[in-house]
Amino acid sequence: MKLSENTRNNLILIGMPASGKSTIGVILAKVTNRNFMDSDIVIQDTTGKLLRELISDNGPDGFSEIENRINSQIDCDNTVIATGGSAIFGESAMEHFSKIGTIVYLRVDIDSLTRRIGDLDKRGVVHLPGETLLDIMKKREPLYEKYADIIVDEPSGWFSVDNILNAVLNNIGS
Repeated sequence: MKLSENTRNNLILIGMPASGKSTIGVILAKVTNRNFMDSDIVIQDTTGKLLRELISDNGPDGFSEIENRINSQIDCDNTVIATGGSAIFGESAMEHFSKIGTIVYLRVDIDSLTRRIGDLDKRGVVHLPGETLLDIMKKREPLYEKYADIIVDEPSGWFSVDNILNAVLNNIGS
């Protein structure tokens, strides 16, 4: 699949926490001559709180409302946007993203994610008490696939920025 036909020319990266959205996003922005934006940082800057504080203060549902509201107001052109892993729960934000760019899902296997992610709470991952990383992944994966214009599978094993970057570039036609 190629870039969506829109005038905004944005690339929106979605995927599980620790899937490499920010890492790949920064490099992708450089090689495609785009700006870079991390929507989690936009949320923190807008609210003046860390993600884990917002989740703790508002609960998962309250955080999702904040995330959806802020993400649906992002207005940019020619930008790579790395979203938070839970951005896909915000229907209006995802509809907005689909209008302003091409959505790329970075899909990673559970073993790789488990090695990378560490503590869910310290990382600021939205989850219910007792939920495992696998539970979170099973809940989110259908939404990532629903909203994705392009799906890039990261190979099992070690994270290779070059391989993933090349796969994204091949899929967007750059």
